Amino acid sequence: MYQERITLTTKDILEKEFKIDTRGYRPQEVDKFLDIIIRDYEEFSKILNEEEQDKKDLIEENMKLKQEIRSLRTKLEILKDSTGNESSSADVLRRLSNLEKIIYGKD
Repeated sequence: MYQERITLTTKDILEKEFKIDTRGYRPQEVDKFLDIIIRDYEEFSKILNEEEQDKKDLIEENMKLKQEIRSLRTKLEILKDSTGNESSSADVLRRLSNLEKIIYGKD
């Protein structure tokens, strides 16, 4: 996702050649600085990939929880139609309430 927005790769930075002028920079200092940039850039890339994976995992978990809520609501409707199961209906309602709190962040 972010890869198309990033211009430089670590390889681009590593292989960058600077023209040396009579009053140019010291190549060793430029190399050290570029090494730092490369390390930071690689770490930045790792962080983005980890965050993207976390996002995918959370979306998947959210979908599963929503499916479970739908299933529990269906079961609750079936239980409402049947009579004599007051304790199991209350249990289903509690579970449904807890799942809604988890998904929607309600207290």
